[in-house]
Amino acid sequence: MPRVVCVYFPYLSTDRIRRHGDAAVPADQPLVVISKSGVKRSVSAIDAAACKAGVRVGMAASKAQAAFANLTMIDADPAADAAALERLGLWALRQYSPIVALDGTDGLVMDTEGADHLRGGETMMISGLVNMLRGRGLTARAAVADTWGAAHAITRLTTAETTVVPVGGVSKAVTGLPIHCLRLPSDIIHALRVLGVETVGELSAMPRAPLTLRFGPEVGRRIDQLFGRLAEPIEPLRTPELIEVSRTFQEPIGAPETISKYLRRLVVQLTAQLEERGLGVRRSDLIIHRVDNTRQSVRSGLAQPVRDPGRLSKLLCDQIEKIDPGYGIEKMILVAVMAEPLQERQIISSLVEEQVVDVTPLIDILGNRGQRLYRMIPVASDVPERSVMRVAPMADATGTDWAVKWPRPSRLLARPEEIETMAVLPDQPPVVITWRGKRRRIVRADGPERIFGEWWLRPKEMEAVRDYFVVEDEQGERLWVYRSGDGVHAGTGSHKWFLHGVFG
Repeated sequence: MPRVVCVYFPYLSTDRIRRHGDAAVPADQPLVVISKSGVKRSVSAIDAAACKAGVRVGMAASKAQAAFANLTMIDADPAADAAALERLGLWALRQYSPIVALDGTDGLVMDTEGADHLRGGETMMISGLVNMLRGRGLTARAAVADTWGAAHAITRLTTAETTVVPVGGVSKAVTGLPIHCLRLPSDIIHALRVLGVETVGELSAMPRAPLTLRFGPEVGRRIDQLFGRLAEPIEPLRTPELIEVSRTFQEPIGAPETISKYLRRLVVQLTAQLEERGLGVRRSDLIIHRVDNTRQSVRSGLAQPVRDPGRLSKLLCDQIEKIDPGYGIEKMILVAVMAEPLQERQIISSLVEEQVVDVTPLIDILGNRGQRLYRMIPVASDVPERSVMRVAPMADATGTDWAVKWPRPSRLLARPEEIETMAVLPDQPPVVITWRGKRRRIVRADGPERIFGEWWLRPKEMEAVRDYFVVEDEQGERLWVYRSGDGVHAGTGSHKWFLHGVFG
Protein backbone atom coordinates (compact mmCIF):
# COMPACT_ATOMS: atom_id res chain seq x y z
CA MET A 1 0.00 0.00 0.00
CA PRO A 2 1.49 3.38 -1.01
CA ARG A 3 2.07 5.84 1.82
CA VAL A 4 2.31 9.54 1.13
CA VAL A 5 3.68 12.30 3.37
CA CYS A 6 2.68 15.93 2.87
CA VAL A 7 4.58 18.73 4.58
CA TYR A 8 2.88 22.12 4.82
CA PHE A 9 4.71 25.37 5.57
CA PRO A 10 2.05 27.84 6.77
CA TYR A 11 4.55 30.69 7.18
CA LEU A 12 7.05 29.89 4.44
CA SER A 13 7.59 33.46 3.20
CA THR A 14 8.01 35.02 6.64
CA ASP A 15 10.12 32.14 7.93
CA ARG A 16 12.42 32.54 4.93
CA ILE A 17 12.82 36.26 5.60
CA ARG A 18 13.56 35.73 9.29
CA ARG A 19 16.03 32.92 8.56
CA HIS A 20 18.17 35.32 6.55
CA GLY A 21 18.53 37.50 9.64
CA ASP A 22 17.35 40.70 7.96
CA ALA A 23 18.13 43.57 10.34
CA ALA A 24 14.94 45.31 9.18
CA VAL A 25 12.80 42.56 10.74
CA PRO A 26 12.72 42.82 14.56
CA ALA A 27 12.31 39.40 16.14
CA ASP A 28 9.57 40.55 18.53
CA GLN A 29 7.32 42.26 15.96
CA PRO A 30 4.62 40.75 13.71
CA LEU A 31 5.78 40.35 10.13
CA VAL A 32 3.66 40.47 6.98
CA VAL A 33 4.56 40.18 3.31
CA ILE A 34 2.98 42.62 0.87
CA SER A 35 2.29 41.88 -2.79
CA LYS A 36 1.41 44.43 -5.46
CA SER A 37 -1.18 44.17 -8.22
CA GLY A 38 -1.13 47.43 -10.12
CA VAL A 39 -1.65 50.12 -7.51
CA LYS A 40 -3.27 47.72 -5.06
CA ARG A 41 -1.13 46.46 -2.18
CA SER A 42 -2.40 43.54 -0.11
CA VAL A 43 -1.14 41.06 2.48
CA SER A 44 0.06 37.87 0.78
CA ALA A 45 1.73 36.13 3.74
CA ILE A 46 1.90 36.48 7.53
CA ASP A 47 3.84 35.01 10.42
CA ALA A 48 2.45 33.41 13.59
CA ALA A 49 2.57 36.67 15.57
CA ALA A 50 0.65 38.56 12.88
CA CYS A 51 -1.90 35.77 12.65
CA LYS A 52 -2.42 35.89 16.42
CA ALA A 53 -2.84 39.67 16.25
CA GLY A 54 -5.64 39.30 13.70
CA VAL A 55 -3.96 40.04 10.38
CA ARG A 56 -5.32 37.92 7.53
CA VAL A 57 -4.04 37.10 4.05
CA GLY A 58 -5.82 39.21 1.43
CA MET A 59 -6.28 42.19 3.74
CA ALA A 60 -5.42 45.56 2.24
CA ALA A 61 -1.97 46.69 3.30
CA SER A 62 -3.21 50.14 4.33
CA LYS A 63 -5.92 48.63 6.51
CA ALA A 64 -3.49 46.24 8.18
CA GLN A 65 -1.01 49.03 8.87
CA ALA A 66 -3.69 51.27 10.35
CA ALA A 67 -5.33 48.58 12.47
CA PHE A 68 -2.28 46.89 13.93
CA ALA A 69 0.61 48.66 15.64
CA ASN A 70 4.27 47.63 15.32
CA LEU A 71 3.61 45.76 12.09
CA THR A 72 6.68 45.10 9.93
CA MET A 73 5.98 44.97 6.19
CA ILE A 74 8.28 43.40 3.59
CA ASP A 75 7.71 43.26 -0.17
CA ALA A 76 6.93 39.82 -1.54
CA ASP A 77 9.57 37.88 -3.45
CA PRO A 78 7.82 34.87 -5.07
CA ALA A 79 11.00 33.76 -6.84
CA ALA A 80 12.91 33.57 -3.55
CA ASP A 81 10.04 31.65 -1.93
CA ALA A 82 9.96 29.16 -4.82
CA ALA A 83 13.73 28.70 -4.68
CA ALA A 84 13.60 28.11 -0.92
CA LEU A 85 10.85 25.50 -1.32
CA GLU A 86 12.81 23.73 -4.06
CA ARG A 87 15.91 23.62 -1.83
CA LEU A 88 13.80 22.05 0.90
CA GLY A 89 12.53 19.51 -1.61
CA LEU A 90 16.05 18.55 -2.69
CA TRP A 91 17.05 18.23 0.96
CA ALA A 92 14.09 15.90 1.60
CA LEU A 93 15.03 13.95 -1.55
CA ARG A 94 18.45 13.16 -0.10
CA GLN A 95 17.30 12.54 3.46
CA TYR A 96 13.88 10.89 3.35
CA SER A 97 12.57 9.62 0.02
CA PRO A 98 13.60 9.33 -3.64
CA ILE A 99 10.16 10.56 -4.72
CA VAL A 100 9.69 14.15 -3.57
CA ALA A 101 7.73 16.87 -5.36
CA LEU A 102 6.41 20.34 -4.68
CA ASP A 103 2.86 20.46 -3.30
CA GLY A 104 1.67 23.84 -4.48
CA THR A 105 3.64 26.91 -3.45
CA ASP A 106 3.78 26.10 0.25
CA GLY A 107 4.35 22.38 0.67
CA LEU A 108 6.12 19.17 -0.23
CA VAL A 109 4.80 15.70 -1.01
CA MET A 110 6.80 12.48 -0.64
CA ASP A 111 6.14 8.84 -1.41
CA THR A 112 7.60 7.09 1.65
CA GLU A 113 6.50 3.52 0.94
CA GLY A 114 9.22 1.27 2.36
CA ALA A 115 11.30 4.17 3.69
CA ASP A 116 9.76 4.77 7.12
CA HIS A 117 11.44 1.77 8.78
CA LEU A 118 14.80 3.51 8.36
CA ARG A 119 13.49 6.27 10.64
CA GLY A 120 11.85 4.13 13.30
CA GLY A 121 8.37 4.08 11.78
CA GLU A 122 6.00 6.67 10.36
CA THR A 123 5.35 8.51 13.62
CA MET A 124 9.03 8.94 14.44
CA MET A 125 9.82 9.80 10.83
CA ILE A 126 7.43 12.74 10.51
CA SER A 127 8.06 13.90 14.09
CA GLY A 128 11.78 13.98 13.39
CA LEU A 129 11.13 15.79 10.11
CA VAL A 130 9.07 18.53 11.78
CA ASN A 131 11.59 18.90 14.61
CA MET A 132 14.47 19.17 12.15
CA LEU A 133 12.64 21.85 10.19
CA ARG A 134 11.88 23.71 13.41
CA GLY A 135 15.58 23.69 14.18
CA ARG A 136 16.12 25.40 10.83
CA GLY A 137 13.64 28.14 11.75
CA LEU A 138 10.71 26.75 9.74
CA THR A 139 7.19 26.10 10.99
CA ALA A 140 5.79 22.93 9.45
CA ARG A 141 2.93 20.46 9.75
CA ALA A 142 3.19 16.92 8.37
CA ALA A 143 0.72 14.12 7.74
CA VAL A 144 1.03 10.63 6.32
CA ALA A 145 -1.86 8.83 4.63
CA ASP A 146 -2.65 6.39 1.83
CA THR A 147 -3.21 9.16 -0.73
CA TRP A 148 -1.73 12.51 -1.66
CA GLY A 149 -5.14 14.20 -1.46
CA ALA A 150 -5.80 13.00 2.09
CA ALA A 151 -2.37 13.98 3.41
CA HIS A 152 -2.62 17.37 1.68
CA ALA A 153 -6.03 18.10 3.20
CA ILE A 154 -5.11 17.08 6.73
CA THR A 155 -1.95 19.20 6.91
CA ARG A 156 -3.88 22.31 5.91
CA LEU A 157 -7.07 21.79 7.92
CA THR A 158 -5.73 20.55 11.26
CA THR A 159 -3.58 22.30 13.83
CA ALA A 160 -1.65 19.19 14.88
CA GLU A 161 2.03 19.23 13.95
CA THR A 162 1.97 15.58 12.93
CA THR A 163 -0.84 13.25 11.92
CA VAL A 164 -0.64 9.58 10.95
CA VAL A 165 -3.73 8.22 9.20
CA PRO A 166 -3.77 4.42 9.58
CA VAL A 167 -3.67 2.25 6.49
CA GLY A 168 -7.20 2.08 5.12
CA GLY A 169 -8.36 4.97 7.32
CA VAL A 170 -8.64 7.72 4.70
CA SER A 171 -12.44 7.62 4.46
CA LYS A 172 -12.90 8.11 8.20
CA ALA A 173 -10.27 10.86 8.34
CA VAL A 174 -11.57 13.07 5.50
CA THR A 175 -15.35 12.58 5.40
CA GLY A 176 -16.01 15.52 7.70
CA LEU A 177 -13.52 17.91 6.08
CA PRO A 178 -14.77 20.94 4.09
CA ILE A 179 -14.88 20.63 0.32
CA HIS A 180 -12.21 23.26 -0.33
CA CYS A 181 -9.61 20.63 0.71
CA LEU A 182 -10.20 18.85 -2.63
CA ARG A 183 -7.95 21.27 -4.56
CA LEU A 184 -10.81 22.26 -6.86
CA PRO A 185 -11.06 25.66 -8.61
CA SER A 186 -12.64 28.37 -6.47
CA ASP A 187 -15.61 28.81 -8.82
CA ILE A 188 -16.54 25.13 -8.46
CA ILE A 189 -16.22 25.34 -4.67
CA HIS A 190 -18.51 28.39 -4.63
CA ALA A 191 -21.08 26.68 -6.86
CA LEU A 192 -21.11 23.56 -4.67
CA ARG A 193 -21.67 25.66 -1.56
CA VAL A 194 -24.59 27.39 -3.26
CA LEU A 195 -26.06 23.91 -3.65
CA GLY A 196 -25.63 23.35 0.10
CA VAL A 197 -22.67 20.97 -0.14
CA GLU A 198 -20.16 21.69 2.63
CA THR A 199 -18.23 18.50 3.44
CA VAL A 200 -16.37 15.81 1.53
CA GLY A 201 -18.80 13.19 2.81
CA GLU A 202 -21.81 15.06 1.43
CA LEU A 203 -20.13 15.54 -1.95
CA SER A 204 -18.97 11.92 -2.28
CA ALA A 205 -22.50 10.68 -1.55
CA MET A 206 -24.00 12.63 -4.47
CA PRO A 207 -24.66 10.85 -7.79
CA ARG A 208 -21.63 11.13 -10.04
CA ALA A 209 -23.41 11.67 -13.39
CA PRO A 210 -25.14 14.98 -12.50
CA LEU A 211 -21.91 16.29 -10.96
CA THR A 212 -19.95 15.48 -14.11
CA LEU A 213 -22.62 16.99 -16.33
CA ARG A 214 -22.60 20.27 -14.40
CA PHE A 215 -18.98 20.66 -13.31
CA GLY A 216 -17.03 18.43 -15.67
CA PRO A 217 -14.80 15.46 -14.76
CA GLU A 218 -12.58 17.39 -12.32
CA VAL A 219 -14.84 16.91 -9.28
CA GLY A 220 -15.06 13.14 -9.75
CA ARG A 221 -11.33 12.90 -10.43
CA ARG A 222 -10.42 14.70 -7.20
CA ILE A 223 -12.83 12.58 -5.17
CA ASP A 224 -11.41 9.36 -6.62
CA GLN A 225 -7.84 10.55 -5.98
CA LEU A 226 -8.71 11.48 -2.40
CA PHE A 227 -10.09 8.02 -1.60
CA GLY A 228 -7.43 6.15 -3.56
CA ARG A 229 -9.68 4.89 -6.33
CA LEU A 230 -7.58 6.75 -8.91
CA ALA A 231 -3.78 6.91 -8.78
CA GLU A 232 -2.13 10.32 -8.48
CA PRO A 233 1.51 9.92 -9.52
CA ILE A 234 4.16 12.14 -7.97
CA GLU A 235 6.63 13.59 -10.46
CA PRO A 236 9.87 13.74 -8.44
CA LEU A 237 12.19 16.71 -8.33
CA ARG A 238 15.31 16.39 -10.42
CA THR A 239 18.38 18.60 -10.86
CA PRO A 240 20.89 18.68 -13.75
CA GLU A 241 23.71 17.43 -11.53
CA LEU A 242 21.74 14.39 -10.37
CA ILE A 243 23.17 11.21 -11.91
CA GLU A 244 20.55 8.72 -13.05
CA VAL A 245 20.05 5.97 -15.61
CA SER A 246 16.83 4.34 -16.75
CA ARG A 247 15.44 1.45 -18.76
CA THR A 248 12.00 1.30 -20.38
CA PHE A 249 10.55 -2.10 -21.30
CA GLN A 250 8.43 -2.89 -24.33
CA GLU A 251 6.76 -5.67 -22.34
CA PRO A 252 6.20 -5.40 -18.57
CA ILE A 253 8.50 -7.46 -16.35
CA GLY A 254 7.87 -8.89 -12.90
CA ALA A 255 10.01 -11.95 -12.23
CA PRO A 256 12.75 -11.38 -9.60
CA GLU A 257 15.46 -12.84 -11.84
CA THR A 258 14.45 -10.51 -14.69
CA ILE A 259 14.48 -7.49 -12.37
CA SER A 260 17.91 -8.55 -11.14
CA LYS A 261 19.28 -8.87 -14.68
CA TYR A 262 18.26 -5.39 -15.76
CA LEU A 263 19.18 -3.88 -12.41
CA ARG A 264 22.76 -5.10 -12.81
CA ARG A 265 22.90 -3.49 -16.25
CA LEU A 266 21.69 -0.20 -14.80
CA VAL A 267 24.38 -0.40 -12.11
CA VAL A 268 27.08 -0.77 -14.77
CA GLN A 269 25.76 2.30 -16.61
CA LEU A 270 25.56 4.31 -13.38
CA THR A 271 29.09 3.46 -12.27
CA ALA A 272 30.40 4.43 -15.71
CA GLN A 273 28.93 7.91 -15.29
CA LEU A 274 30.29 8.12 -11.75
CA GLU A 275 33.76 7.20 -12.99
CA GLU A 276 33.66 9.98 -15.59
CA ARG A 277 33.09 12.50 -12.78
CA GLY A 278 35.46 10.91 -10.27
CA LEU A 279 32.62 10.21 -7.86
CA GLY A 280 31.35 7.35 -5.76
CA VAL A 281 27.77 6.78 -4.66
CA ARG A 282 26.76 7.07 -0.99
CA ARG A 283 23.02 6.70 -1.45
CA SER A 284 21.13 5.25 -4.39
CA ASP A 285 17.43 4.93 -5.19
CA LEU A 286 15.76 2.42 -7.45
CA ILE A 287 12.40 3.71 -8.69
CA ILE A 288 10.06 1.36 -10.52
CA HIS A 289 7.08 2.49 -12.63
CA ARG A 290 4.24 -0.02 -12.79
CA VAL A 291 1.79 -0.36 -15.66
CA ASP A 292 -1.08 0.87 -13.43
CA ASN A 293 0.62 4.29 -13.12
CA THR A 294 1.91 3.67 -9.59
CA ARG A 295 5.48 3.74 -8.35
CA GLN A 296 7.67 2.17 -5.72
CA SER A 297 11.13 3.11 -4.55
CA VAL A 298 13.91 1.21 -2.81
CA ARG A 299 16.77 3.06 -1.15
CA SER A 300 20.27 1.74 -0.45
CA GLY A 301 22.91 3.52 1.59
CA LEU A 302 26.65 3.01 1.88
CA ALA A 303 29.10 3.90 4.62
CA GLN A 304 31.65 5.31 2.16
CA PRO A 305 31.60 6.37 -1.52
CA VAL A 306 31.63 3.31 -3.79
CA ARG A 307 31.47 2.68 -7.53
CA ASP A 308 32.26 -1.03 -7.64
CA PRO A 309 29.50 -2.53 -9.85
CA GLY A 310 29.62 -5.89 -8.09
CA ARG A 311 29.21 -4.44 -4.62
CA LEU A 312 26.45 -2.06 -5.65
CA SER A 313 24.61 -4.79 -7.54
CA LYS A 314 24.67 -7.08 -4.51
CA LEU A 315 23.26 -4.41 -2.20
CA LEU A 316 20.48 -3.50 -4.62
CA CYS A 317 19.61 -7.07 -5.58
CA ASP A 318 19.26 -7.94 -1.89
CA GLN A 319 16.33 -5.50 -1.85
CA ILE A 320 14.44 -7.04 -4.77
CA GLU A 321 12.26 -9.00 -2.35
CA LYS A 322 10.81 -5.66 -1.20
CA ILE A 323 9.61 -4.83 -4.72
CA ASP A 324 5.96 -5.47 -5.55
CA PRO A 325 5.76 -5.60 -9.37
CA GLY A 326 1.95 -5.55 -9.32
CA TYR A 327 0.65 -6.03 -12.87
CA GLY A 328 4.14 -5.49 -14.25
CA ILE A 329 7.02 -3.02 -14.32
CA GLU A 330 7.33 -0.85 -17.41
CA LYS A 331 10.28 1.33 -16.36
CA MET A 332 13.20 1.24 -13.91
CA ILE A 333 15.23 4.28 -12.84
CA LEU A 334 18.44 4.10 -10.81
CA VAL A 335 19.51 7.39 -9.21
CA ALA A 336 22.69 8.34 -7.35
CA VAL A 337 20.96 10.62 -4.85
CA MET A 338 24.14 11.29 -2.89
CA ALA A 339 27.51 11.14 -4.66
CA GLU A 340 30.86 12.18 -3.22
CA PRO A 341 34.44 12.33 -4.51
CA LEU A 342 36.02 8.89 -4.46
CA GLN A 343 39.58 8.72 -3.16
CA GLU A 344 41.61 5.96 -4.74
CA ARG A 345 43.64 3.86 -2.32
CA GLN A 346 46.96 2.19 -3.06
CA ILE A 347 46.92 -1.57 -2.67
CA ILE A 348 49.47 -2.69 -0.07
CA SER A 349 52.58 -4.06 -1.75
CA SER A 350 55.09 -4.14 1.11
CA LEU A 351 55.67 -7.23 3.22
CA VAL A 352 56.02 -4.98 6.27
CA GLU A 353 52.69 -3.20 5.98
CA GLU A 354 49.66 -4.82 7.56
CA GLN A 355 46.52 -5.47 5.58
CA VAL A 356 43.64 -3.57 7.19
CA VAL A 357 40.34 -5.44 7.11
CA ASP A 358 37.68 -3.42 5.30
CA VAL A 359 34.44 -3.67 7.29
CA THR A 360 32.41 -1.28 5.15
CA PRO A 361 30.72 -4.09 3.14
CA LEU A 362 29.41 -5.56 6.40
CA ILE A 363 28.25 -2.13 7.57
CA ASP A 364 26.43 -1.60 4.27
CA ILE A 365 24.66 -4.96 4.47
CA LEU A 366 23.51 -4.44 8.06
CA GLY A 367 22.51 -0.83 7.44
CA ASN A 368 20.34 -1.72 4.44
CA ARG A 369 18.49 -4.27 6.56
CA GLY A 370 17.08 -1.40 8.59
CA GLN A 371 19.52 -1.70 11.50
CA ARG A 372 20.73 1.63 12.87
CA LEU A 373 24.50 1.42 13.22
CA TYR A 374 26.84 3.73 15.08
CA ARG A 375 30.09 3.76 17.01
CA MET A 376 31.30 5.65 20.05
CA ILE A 377 34.22 8.07 19.94
CA PRO A 378 35.94 10.01 22.75
CA VAL A 379 35.24 13.70 23.26
CA ALA A 380 37.43 16.18 25.13
CA SER A 381 35.37 16.53 28.33
CA ASP A 382 35.98 15.79 32.00
CA VAL A 383 32.32 14.99 32.69
CA PRO A 384 31.83 11.25 31.99
CA GLU A 385 28.45 11.50 30.24
CA ARG A 386 29.88 14.14 27.90
CA SER A 387 33.15 12.35 27.20
CA VAL A 388 31.70 10.08 24.50
CA MET A 389 29.66 10.76 21.40
CA ARG A 390 27.71 8.57 19.01
CA VAL A 391 28.69 8.97 15.33
CA ALA A 392 28.27 7.16 12.02
CA PRO A 393 30.24 3.91 11.72
CA MET A 394 32.84 5.33 9.32
CA ALA A 395 32.96 8.91 10.61
CA ASP A 396 36.37 10.54 10.98
CA ALA A 397 38.06 10.47 14.38
CA THR A 398 37.93 13.58 16.56
CA GLY A 399 41.63 13.47 17.44
CA THR A 400 40.87 12.79 21.12
CA ASP A 401 42.26 9.62 22.72
CA TRP A 402 40.37 7.35 25.08
CA ALA A 403 41.09 7.96 28.76
CA VAL A 404 43.44 5.30 30.16
CA LYS A 405 44.64 6.89 33.41
CA TRP A 406 41.55 5.89 35.36
CA PRO A 407 39.37 2.80 34.79
CA ARG A 408 36.05 3.44 33.12
CA PRO A 409 32.97 1.17 33.10
CA SER A 410 32.06 -0.71 29.94
CA ARG A 411 28.44 0.42 30.36
CA LEU A 412 27.78 4.06 31.23
CA LEU A 413 24.22 4.92 32.20
CA ALA A 414 22.59 7.68 30.16
CA ARG A 415 21.79 9.48 33.42
CA PRO A 416 23.24 8.74 36.87
CA GLU A 417 20.69 6.95 39.08
CA GLU A 418 20.35 7.89 42.74
CA ILE A 419 21.07 5.08 45.20
CA GLU A 420 20.62 4.55 48.94
CA THR A 421 23.86 4.01 50.85
CA MET A 422 25.37 3.32 54.24
CA ALA A 423 28.90 4.61 54.86
CA VAL A 424 31.15 4.77 57.92
CA LEU A 425 32.19 8.37 57.14
CA PRO A 426 30.83 10.88 54.59
CA ASP A 427 34.06 10.89 52.58
CA GLN A 428 34.48 7.11 52.63
CA PRO A 429 33.04 4.60 50.14
CA PRO A 430 29.72 3.01 51.09
CA VAL A 431 29.55 -0.38 52.78
CA VAL A 432 25.98 -1.09 51.60
CA ILE A 433 24.10 0.28 48.59
CA THR A 434 20.55 -0.22 47.33
CA TRP A 435 20.11 0.14 43.57
CA ARG A 436 16.85 -0.54 41.73
CA GLY A 437 15.40 -2.16 44.83
CA LYS A 438 18.28 -4.60 45.31
CA ARG A 439 20.47 -4.35 48.41
CA ARG A 440 24.19 -5.02 47.86
CA ARG A 441 26.96 -5.39 50.41
CA ILE A 442 30.26 -3.85 49.29
CA VAL A 443 33.41 -5.87 49.96
CA ARG A 444 36.00 -3.83 48.05
CA ALA A 445 36.33 -0.21 46.96
CA ASP A 446 38.88 1.97 45.24
CA GLY A 447 38.88 5.78 45.12
CA PRO A 448 38.04 8.54 45.25
CA GLU A 449 38.60 10.08 41.83
CA ARG A 450 37.45 13.69 42.00
CA ILE A 451 35.83 15.21 38.90
CA PHE A 452 34.87 18.87 38.77
CA GLY A 453 32.09 20.44 36.73
CA GLU A 454 32.93 22.31 33.53
CA TRP A 455 32.30 25.76 35.02
CA TRP A 456 33.93 27.51 32.05
CA LEU A 457 31.17 26.12 29.82
CA ARG A 458 28.28 26.01 32.31
CA PRO A 459 28.44 28.58 35.15
CA LYS A 460 25.95 26.55 37.21
CA GLU A 461 28.61 23.83 37.59
CA MET A 462 30.99 26.15 39.46
CA GLU A 463 30.45 24.21 42.70
CA ALA A 464 29.62 20.83 41.16
CA VAL A 465 32.01 18.11 42.36
CA ARG A 466 31.81 14.33 42.12
CA ASP A 467 33.92 11.85 44.07
CA TYR A 468 33.90 8.55 42.14
CA PHE A 469 34.57 5.09 43.61
CA VAL A 470 34.90 1.69 41.97
CA VAL A 471 33.09 -0.71 44.30
CA GLU A 472 32.62 -4.49 44.20
CA ASP A 473 29.75 -6.37 45.83
CA GLU A 474 29.64 -9.89 47.27
CA GLN A 475 28.67 -11.38 43.87
CA GLY A 476 31.76 -9.87 42.25
CA GLU A 477 29.89 -7.21 40.25
CA ARG A 478 31.86 -3.98 39.97
CA LEU A 479 30.00 -0.68 39.93
CA TRP A 480 30.96 2.95 39.42
CA VAL A 481 29.38 5.21 42.04
CA TYR A 482 29.94 8.78 43.16
CA ARG A 483 29.03 11.16 45.95
CA SER A 484 27.82 14.60 44.96
CA GLY A 485 29.65 17.36 46.83
CA ASP A 486 30.50 21.02 46.62
CA GLY A 487 34.29 20.73 46.71
CA VAL A 488 34.64 22.80 49.89
CA HIS A 489 34.93 20.06 52.50
CA ALA A 490 34.55 16.32 52.57
CA GLY A 491 31.52 16.61 54.82
CA THR A 492 29.69 19.28 52.86
CA GLY A 493 27.48 19.05 49.84
CA SER A 494 24.24 17.18 49.20
CA HIS A 495 25.63 13.82 50.46
CA LYS A 496 23.62 12.12 47.71
CA TRP A 497 25.08 9.02 46.08
CA PHE A 498 24.58 7.99 42.48
CA LEU A 499 25.41 4.94 40.35
CA HIS A 500 26.82 5.95 36.98
CA GLY A 501 28.18 2.79 35.36
CA VAL A 502 28.71 -0.96 35.44
CA PHE A 503 31.99 -2.72 34.68
CA GLY A 504 31.88 -5.73 32.39
